[in-house]
This record gives sequence, C-alpha cells and structure tokens, in this order.
Amino acid sequence: MWTLSGFSDEISADFDEQCKVAASLGLKYIEFRSAWNVNVLDLDDEQLATVSRVLADHGLGVSSIGSPIGKIRVDEDFDAHLRRMERAMEVAALLGSSYVRVFSFFIPEGDDPEMHRSEVLRRMARLARVAEEYDVVLLHENEKGIYGDIPRRCADIVESVSSLSLALAWDPANFVQVGVRPYVDGYELLRPHLEYVQIKDAVRASGEVVPAGRGDGEVVETIRALWADGFDGFFSLEPHLSEAHTMGGYSGPALFAEAWEAFAEILKAEKVPFK
Repeated sequence: MWTLSGFSDEISADFDEQCKVAASLGLKYIEFRSAWNVNVLDLDDEQLATVSRVLADHGLGVSSIGSPIGKIRVDEDFDAHLRRMERAMEVAALLGSSYVRVFSFFIPEGDDPEMHRSEVLRRMARLARVAEEYDVVLLHENEKGIYGDIPRRCADIVESVSSLSLALAWDPANFVQVGVRPYVDGYELLRPHLEYVQIKDAVRASGEVVPAGRGDGEVVETIRALWADGFDGFFSLEPHLSEAHTMGGYSGPALFAEAWEAFAEILKAEKVPFK
C-alpha cells in the first residue's frame, strides 16, 4: 500500500487549516515547507512546538522537511548555508522526519553546468556528511536551473557522492519543463536511487503545471513501473496549480483537493492501494 503526503502550505498559510484540509482528504502525512508564511527553517522552537501539537491534533506525521537547502547559486557563500543545513537536521529531529529535501545549487545563467561539477559535488558530499551524522536521508529534487535538473546529472550526483544519506526525489513536472521525457529518458537510469516521488505534472509545449495525468509527465507509465518494481516510498502532492515561484507554490484548498483526486483516480485505475 502506497502512502500519500503533500506540501500542505499549498493549501493555506495558516498551519491549522493546512492540517485540517490534509486530514479531510485522508492524508496521514504532510511535507512541511512553511507555516504562517515563514519557511520551515526560519520557524523558532516555540513555533515548531505549536506545529507538533497541531500535527498531533489532526493525526498527521511529517514525511519530509521541504527545505530550501541547495537553493542558492553555486558561487554563493556555502559556509552560511551549512549552518542552515544544521537547522534542517534539528527540525527533522523535532518533527520526527527521516527525510529532508535538498537541491544541487543554481547554475549562473549562460554557464555550462559541467563547469561547476566539482564544486557541486564537493558541496553535496559535505551536506551528505552532515546528514549521516543525524541519520537523515537527503532527497535531491530535480529543480529547474540547478546542476541536477536532468537525469544524467541527477545520477552523477548520487553516484559520485555515494552516501546512504543521499537519494533522489522524482519530480515529473520539473523534468518536463527542462525538455525531458521523465519515464522514457530517466526512469531506468534513476530508479536505483529513487526514494521519494513528488506529484505534479506539466505540459511540454507551455510548461504549465497541471494535475497528475493531464500533462506530459508520463505519470501513469511511471506509476505502473514503480508498482511493478515494488516501490514503497512516499508520494507527495505538490500541485502548484495557482502559482509557482522559486521557493514553492500555492494551490488553495479546492485546487489541492483537485490534485489529490486526479492522482487518486490514477491509482484506482491502476489498482494500486493507497492511504
């Protein structure tokens, strides 16, 4: 049985409403990125205590910390970023999550990503070493504009760093938006390193983000393959149906529910049990 989650800040800035809507859809987990318009890593301990209490009130756990680690340019100060990484580890421990989402640094516009490969790998290896100390797994997301935005470079990162604390999150919409056919171009290469799936789709011609199965993200083909392979990780809704920006997106309660329904219909059609 597969487990669904979702970026609950796409529902509302208010954390109680995030949890109320998520629980009403039958979710048992959320992916925690922000509350009250404050990024997860900038919440203080008192706010995190409130988060823990509200989660418990609604019977929810945290599938992953949706951190912004790695969402800086590859030529920006890394030492300061490492301090935020330490905070991400603390937050994961406080909220009982063994996963933290990360990225592999934005490449300056016009540069060949290969020019920055050694620095990216150095930074990713350092992040992985911190995660190892906390027994946390970092989930690298294939964000547009970072080093690891296409399958070949995603594989390069995890294989070169070679740490049990670094795995891949699969985002089909992001692949579509950089000209990749997710299943055809990436599944076989990335499946050995795949530990988490983010659910959003996109139209190749326009880049528009749409509910799962309504774009070119080859979501159905990927679901079939994952089910046949015995994949047993989280599937996290990240709809981006109202707005999207560098640090996240927003859908609102109704569109978030539409995204849940679209993915649930795919799972039902494929006879995949989920909770």
